[in-house]
Amino acid sequence: MDANTLALAQEIDFSMWGLFARATLTVKLVMLMLILSSVWAWAIIFEKIVAYRRARREAAVFDRAFWSGEPLDELFDQIGPEPRGRAQRVFAAGMTEWRRSHRGDGGMIANASARIDRSMDVAIQKEAEDLQRGLPVLATVASAAPFVGLFGTVWGIMHAFIEIAQQQDTSLVVVAPGIAEALFATALGLVAAIPAVIFYNKLSADSDRVIAGYEAFADEFSTILSRQLDS
Repeated sequence: MDANTLALAQEIDFSMWGLFARATLTVKLVMLMLILSSVWAWAIIFEKIVAYRRARREAAVFDRAFWSGEPLDELFDQIGPEPRGRAQRVFAAGMTEWRRSHRGDGGMIANASARIDRSMDVAIQKEAEDLQRGLPVLATVASAAPFVGLFGTVWGIMHAFIEIAQQQDTSLVVVAPGIAEALFATALGLVAAIPAVIFYNKLSADSDRVIAGYEAFADEFSTILSRQLDS
């Protein structure tokens, strides 16, 4: 490599901003899309980590109150029909239907146990939908970002070969910038996809554990109410 070519190569800005600024409009749009996808994914990740931590803490506090021996009617009166905690809302759904199933003479309306179970199942389903909201976005970013980055790379390399053909020059000064810009798009795709894959799997498992805890509580609560109905 002659001295002039080496000097020109050293003057090329290979910083991230330089690579972005020299890219074609199409590659720039791809890069911006990947950056926004990464920011969106991280926002969901932090929001879900906080939400699941809060849900586990609320469930632990309510579980201690539920098994403390306090009468269920008194516990329900304390938390109200629309509590803030997720586990409390499942309990409130069952207790609300339990009270509605009482007749004026003190007896129970037929099939009360089935209605209580359905009420708690509906409450659990609502909590599950809220807990899992945003996870499909992580799955989409994890699966699509590498291909979007690859599209930017292919487009950038195609543009680099066009530049070579137009200038009739295959020197490093002509080839290196275009190839670097193209590969930068793939790097951004991986930067967006890898954390999305890792945290999607982790957060999905965390969500399943929280929901399984609600379902286990609903089964135990339903058993307690069934014993009271039988007695």
